[in-house]
Amino acid sequence: MSISHAPPQPVPDISRKGHAESPEPGPGPSPELVALVPSSSRRARVPRWLRRTTGPLLLLGLWQLLSATGALASDVLASPGTIARVAGDLIEDGSLTTAMGVSLQRVAIGLLLGTLVGTGLALVSGLFRIGEDLVDASVQMLRTVPFVGLIPLFIIWFGIGEAPKVAIITLGVSFPLYLNVYAGIRGVDSQLIEAGESLGLSRWGLVRHVILPGALPGAMTGLRYSLGIAWLALVFAEQINADAGIGFLMVQARDFLRTDVIVVCLIVYAFLGLLADFVVRTLERLLLQWRPTFTGR
Repeated sequence: MSISHAPPQPVPDISRKGHAESPEPGPGPSPELVALVPSSSRRARVPRWLRRTTGPLLLLGLWQLLSATGALASDVLASPGTIARVAGDLIEDGSLTTAMGVSLQRVAIGLLLGTLVGTGLALVSGLFRIGEDLVDASVQMLRTVPFVGLIPLFIIWFGIGEAPKVAIITLGVSFPLYLNVYAGIRGVDSQLIEAGESLGLSRWGLVRHVILPGALPGAMTGLRYSLGIAWLALVFAEQINADAGIGFLMVQARDFLRTDVIVVCLIVYAFLGLLADFVVRTLERLLLQWRPTFTGR
């Protein structure tokens, strides 16, 4: 009986990482590359500016519909068409533009003074423990006092001119800036302070390169909030012993039951506030480019 022997099989090479070499695949068609598009970009088919204006336009259309059908009486609230015509008349005779100029000047001066006071106190209280002991308790007590209730006292102190109006705006602006700047300074990571000290930074170098940049996001938030408080304080200040400004127009319109003029003044207040907030948000994007944030999906 004969025994047949199978031919010897080749021994696989296991010299590399203990694995046998696999045969190299033959040439084949290369896979097609598909560009990856974020899901948020695929959904954004409608321009964002159009989506942001949809809500106000729908509200304006509902307002016009209620006025046209008589569900909203003209003596209660004038129609959008009437308000647009009245606004045109006020712009044509120059009364609205003059009032806007006076109001903007008051807000600008009060905002500047309030920014200096609030930021200065926050720096003293946030950077130094003795400053916190001397300043913070007093500021917290004054912050709980309604600044609107101080208008009669300011009139007694400063008279009936521009000083009490600017003072009430300054007081309203100071506290939000103080709280946000102080929180921003005390919210800086202590490890960053230790890293700066290990690199040989002086105290002023730490303040300039570590603490102030870290507190800048809080300061911008406080500035946006302070702008809203500034316009609110202006509304109250201009309705007491004022002879010019948007609030003065509102007082005159209230005496003559002109709801259309009152609504025009309120729209001007809202537009100026929105414009100021846009300026601050633009400044925030420019100053905080180093900070990656979530922008929504």
